[in-house]
This record gives sequence, structure tokens and C-alpha cells, in this order.
Amino acid sequence: MRSRRSRRSGARAGLSLAAALPLVAGALALGAPAAGAADGPQGRQALAGTRPEWATARADRGATPESRTVTARVYLAGRDARGLAAYARAVSDPKSPSYGRYLTAQETQNRFGPTGGQIAGVTGWLKSAGLKVTGTNRHYVSVAGDAAAVRKAFGTRLHDYVKDGRTYHAPSSTATVPASVGDAVLTVVGLDDAPRRAHRDDELPGPSAAFVNSGPFSTYYGSNVDKSLPAAYGGHAPYAVKGYTGKQLRAAYGARNFTGKGVTVAITDAYASPTIVKDIEQYARRNGDRPYRKGQFSQVLPGTWTHASPDECDAAGWYGEETLDVEAVHAVAPEANILYVAGASCQDDDLIDSLHKIVDNRLADIVSNSWSDVESHETPDVAAAYDQVFQTGAVEGIGFYFSSGDDGDNAHKHGRKQVDTPANSPWATSVGGTSLAVGKGDRYLWETGWGTHRADLSKDGHAWEGFPGDFTGGAGGGTSKLFEQPFYQRGVVPDALAEADGATKPMRVGPDIAAVADSTTGFLVGQTQTFPDTSVKYAEYRIGGTSLAAPVIAGVQALAQQARHGVPIGFANPALYDRYGTAAYHDVTDHPLGKNQGIGNVRVDFVNGVDAKGGTTVSLRSMGSDSSLSATVGYDDVTGVGSPADGYVTSYVPRPRH
Repeated sequence: MRSRRSRRSGARAGLSLAAALPLVAGALALGAPAAGAADGPQGRQALAGTRPEWATARADRGATPESRTVTARVYLAGRDARGLAAYARAVSDPKSPSYGRYLTAQETQNRFGPTGGQIAGVTGWLKSAGLKVTGTNRHYVSVAGDAAAVRKAFGTRLHDYVKDGRTYHAPSSTATVPASVGDAVLTVVGLDDAPRRAHRDDELPGPSAAFVNSGPFSTYYGSNVDKSLPAAYGGHAPYAVKGYTGKQLRAAYGARNFTGKGVTVAITDAYASPTIVKDIEQYARRNGDRPYRKGQFSQVLPGTWTHASPDECDAAGWYGEETLDVEAVHAVAPEANILYVAGASCQDDDLIDSLHKIVDNRLADIVSNSWSDVESHETPDVAAAYDQVFQTGAVEGIGFYFSSGDDGDNAHKHGRKQVDTPANSPWATSVGGTSLAVGKGDRYLWETGWGTHRADLSKDGHAWEGFPGDFTGGAGGGTSKLFEQPFYQRGVVPDALAEADGATKPMRVGPDIAAVADSTTGFLVGQTQTFPDTSVKYAEYRIGGTSLAAPVIAGVQALAQQARHGVPIGFANPALYDRYGTAAYHDVTDHPLGKNQGIGNVRVDFVNGVDAKGGTTVSLRSMGSDSSLSATVGYDDVTGVGSPADGYVTSYVPRPRH
């Protein structure tokens, strides 16, 4: 099972920061690789995508010993998988007569969930093959057994394959299931083990290692300019802001008097910060946010934790992610309820479980998720499991928002251009990133697409070395190689993007919408941290990444739902694209000050990330150049349809009928 990485970025010495590990997505009727039953051997149906791409003849090292222990999940398709996808689209499309006619969680289960007969049939088949059933619920049947039983159950031998210098087992051919249970099985996950190293931790580690920003700072964009430093772009660049707070972000994105009252935003990450309640309350007091009322913030935690060690998921590294997400949502939507639902690890199984908890019990209206992996790590089996959750949520009026990534087109870091997942799913809202300038009096000045280059100050202090410098991070985006173009992008996304990189038909392009993500123009966050002298104390620092953009957009959506008189927005993409080209959005470009006018900020950072004992570095951070991606007039692959403007939230106010 693939693991997921958090999308925190930009805190440590201004570099993009991955606070943990890897992620995934998929889709039925909106255009996606088929993951369900297809034609297989006589009397059996194939589960497309269950043999991973890396299981090639060249990497094959022979049959896996039949005594090898395997654990897997057989996900259940339910009684009407196609009907679920169709209804999810209908209730999400403003042009549909069924728009907004959501079902309750119980109605959804009754209409689309698996029948008792389906569960019994799948369970009986697995047991008859010699597999031990270790758990059963409305979503899947989990099993354990040896490779011989796997062969009997799924009609494929497991082989050992070399991948990234390590050996893993995987199906040597596409898994199949008996035709008698074909309609009941969505897919099987876990027949490959790249990687799947399980151990249990009943306790989580303490607060993560400290990080502190060095000054000088600007209090608002452009307020502090040091003219003794070298000029750039025809003038002297200002120092970076100390970190925007809720008042500035609310002004920039048109919050007006809306507060998110009556709306519940869920946040999913792995693990749980042991100091989260104290930290968020202290942050609110220090930065002018509304105090949390009793019960406004709550958590749903698993009974135990897995994969928590630094060489697997690095549990402590996720604490700052939870803190950022909660503080950002509360800063933008100060009266919204916030529910944190923790994954027991950063593995797909555990993250899917956290999403199931929200959907099964209709715990929230909006779900913010700041974790991902690259599309090349995605497999259709896991994609199908994620999309089933997204579709079920859409039927209930729940929307899922995912960070688009922090490495631009991913080519520099991962060797080829690709998007991140699950943000690539046509059933999820992909949130891209911007660099944001909020001026004096909390006035919105401009945004560029987030794409940053760094040039260090020369030793003599007279020049910026290698100006504009190396690419350090930028919003993820681009054209999916797996998912076809969904209906809501038609007529909005340019053909040059939808059919990029040799695509033979229009494909899904991300992101869908954007908000502040550049760590140089980022958000001030407060968290308890462990300092080098072993002291553990609260400290504040500036942070960015699309891990910031996703909860900011989730907060804005809470405001929009309140403006809509509390009616859930649900799966938001059709409504987002329906507003394209209107005053609802800032049309973000890379050159808001003019085509030939570049923009930069000066940053001073501690070399050791904590204090001046190791010295400081001074650098110029140039904005608006995101790998091969560009923020242009109209829809683009850095900011999507744009960022919320002053008219966005109020565009959801119901109009009187005439």
C-alpha cells in the first residue's frame, strides 16, 4: 500500500517541506481508468489495474514463495455502483434538476451500499479459497493468507519484482474474481506490498523539531524595504511578511461579514498533535482570531497508531500539518465547527478509513486534505476505493478539497511531468497556489501563480548570485495521464492544456481553484515544538505550500455555504466552473504588475532553522515562475479558474425568483 506525504511547505529555511510520506484517486462517470469488473477468463471477471505498472518482465525475479503471507482488502462495489456515480453528478451539477437534492447517510447506504447477500457471497468465496477473513464492514472485507490462497482466490500468481532497488511482490497478471461475485467486488487492494511495513505504536512521539523565522519582516506586503541591498527588477525588493493572519486573508478573499457559522469543516491528516488544543487556543489569542467556543473544535482518533516511525510515516512530522490546517480554517471561518479526523498512519488504507468515518456518519460538509503523492505512484485499484468515498460524499452533499502539490510539474524532483493525487481525481477539488500581496489596511494588491526561485546574496553584498536562481517550489498542476476530462471542464480548460503531452483526447487538468501558498507570502502558524536545548515550547513561524491553500479554500467554502443559507455546496467543481469568468474570481497571472515587470521579496533565514548561532542567509525570492507551468489570463494550470475575489462568497447568496 502506498503511503502519503503531507503537503506542508516552505517553513524550513524557505525550502519546500514534505513533513511525511506519499498518496492516490480515481473516478467513474466523470472520466477515469476503469477499476471494476471487466472480461476475464471464462467464468471470471477481471479487476482492471490490479497488476501495477512496475511489475514488468524485466523487473521479474520469479514466483513468490507460496508460503508468503499476504494481507488485502476486497472493496465492495455496492448494489448500484454506476447509479452512485450518476447520482453524484446529478446532485452536484447546477444545471441538473436534481442539483442539491442530497441524501442522508442512511438513505445513501440503503440505496447504494452493499446488500447482506453481496457481503455474504464475497466472504464465502474468500474463505473457500483458503483466506482468513480478518474484518468486514460496509466498505470492504479484509483478508490474510498465503500466496497460494491468493492464487486460488484471484486467479493470479504473485511474483517478486525489483522496484527502486528493493524487491516487492505483486500479481503477475490482472486479478480476477468469480463471475458470481463480480457485481459485488469493486477492486482488491494489497496484492502488492510496495511498501507495506506494519508495526504498532500505542503512543505517538513528542512535538517535532523546532523551526523559527529570522527577521527583518514586513508587517504587510511592501512595508519594509532595505535600500542597502542590491536592486532587482528595477527597484529594491521588500522584506517578506512575518506571516499573514486571518484578518488579512479574510479581506483578500472576500469574507465580508460571513464567519462560517453553522458549517462543519473536517480535516484529515495522519496522527494527531498532542498539543493541538493548547496551541490553537494560544494562537487565536495572540493573533486576533475569535476564541474557540466550547465544542467548536473536536477530534475523532483511531484506537491505535501504525507506521509512526521516522523511516515510515514520521508521525511527529504530521503535527505541524494538523496545526496549520486547523489554524488556517479557523482564521478564515472563525465560527465554523472544525472536526479533525486522524488517520492511524499515512498509508492509503488508514486515510481511506478516516474519510469513510466522515461520510458514513455525515460528520461534515467540507473536507480539507493536505496530503498527496505523484500520479505515477497511483494504481487504479486504490483510485477506485478513493473515488467511491468521494462519490458517496457527493451524494450526501460533502465536498473534498486536496492540495495540488508543492513541486510544480514534478519533473525536477520525480523525473517527469505529472500531477499529484488524489487532487487529480475528477471527483475531488484540486487546490493550487498563489503568491499573495496584501497591502496596508488589509487591501488586496495582487497575486501571482506560486512558483519561486531563490538567489542568495553574494559575499560582498553587492549582487544576487545566479539571479533569479534555482527553482525552490511551486503549485502543482498540469494534465493527468490517467483521467479523462470531466464534463465541468469542457469549454473552460483550453485544448492546449487538456490535450498536452501527447494526449489523444481531452484529459483532466488541475488545479481547479487556488489560494495563497508561497511560503514567502505565507501564513503565520503557532505550534509547540522541541528546541535544540530539549526545551518544549510554543513558537510561531511563517509557512506555506498548497497545504495552506487547501484549508484556506475550505474556510472560504464554509463562508459560501453560510451565504447560501446553510445549504451544502457538496462536490464543488461544477459550481466552481459555472462561475468561471465572473467577478467571483481574481484572474491570477504571473505578471500582475505588467508583462515585463518581475517581482521579488527578500528573505533572511537562520542557517540552523532556529537561531542566529549558525548565522543567517539573505536571499531574493522571485515570484511567478512555476517550472513549466504558467499562470495566464483565463484558466491555467497553476491557479485553475483563479482565487476567490470579493464577489465569490456573495455569489452563493440565493437570488430571488421572479
